[in-house]
Formats: sequence, C-alpha cells, structure tokens
Amino acid sequence: MHIAKNTICLWYEKGAEEAARFYASLFPDSEVTSVFHAPSDFPSGKAGDVLTVNFTVAGIPCMGLNGGPTFAQSEAFSFQIATDDQEETDRYWDAIVNNGGQPSACGWCKDKWGVSWQITPRVLTEALAAGGGEAQRAFEAMMTMGKIDVATIEAARRG
Repeated sequence: MHIAKNTICLWYEKGAEEAARFYASLFPDSEVTSVFHAPSDFPSGKAGDVLTVNFTVAGIPCMGLNGGPTFAQSEAFSFQIATDDQEETDRYWDAIVNNGGQPSACGWCKDKWGVSWQITPRVLTEALAAGGGEAQRAFEAMMTMGKIDVATIEAARRG
C-alpha cells in the first residue's frame, strides 16, 4: 500500500465510501484505493462501520473520514475541475447536481454530501488570465451564470 506524502482529508457526516465511489465513477484518473472499517466503537459509529476511505479525484489523493455531524462542509474548500468544452462541463455539473446536489453561481455546485465543486471551462480561465477588456467581459458574463456556458464566454472574449 502506497501512502501519499500529502492527502486531502474530507470530513463526512457519513457516506464517505458512497461519495468516493461516485467521484471515482465520474472523473478520469479517479479511484477508490482502500476502505478501512473501525476496529472498535467510536463517537459517531460502531466497530465494523466504514471509518475512512482512501481515494483519488482527478489524480489528487484524498481520504474521506466518516466523522459524524460535528463539522460540516463549506465553500471554504472546493475541488476545481477544468473542462475542455460544453459537453464535459455539462457532464460533470449535471452528474453532481442530479445526484442530490445543488447548483450555485459562477460555475459552482455542491454535491449531496456538501462538498463544493467548481466546474470551470478552460476558456473561462484563459479569458480571465488574458486581462484587460477580454477578462472584464468574460468575468461579467460569468457573474450572470450558474453552470458556465462556453459559447457565451467565447462571445464575451471576442467582444
């Protein structure tokens, strides 16, 4: 078993394994690598319950901890997934939102476990990095959106 030097630990009330398996099914370079069951009772569970799940999301090592209701997810942490086109943007956004998640603004959505995701087309990131009027137009267009519309961002870039 390989243990990464740095791992993102995500606290789930419960459902860490379900979340990890969902992410692994959705994003390339993602997998569930191990599931550990509690050796004895713990504050939010019993011996034998899933305690932690090791997984990767788009190549990033993560651990899901079924820690109970003490801490909730917030937008202070999010995964940002760069997409190449509208089809990929729609696929990820729709999968997250339609699996019990919630849409938000400017490319953000939240999955059913409360984890925030930024589904960000590369064209938007490139427009913002260009600076000047191109960045301003793309930014203003983005501010009106939930899921990012690639064609609208491309039009805004051109002016």
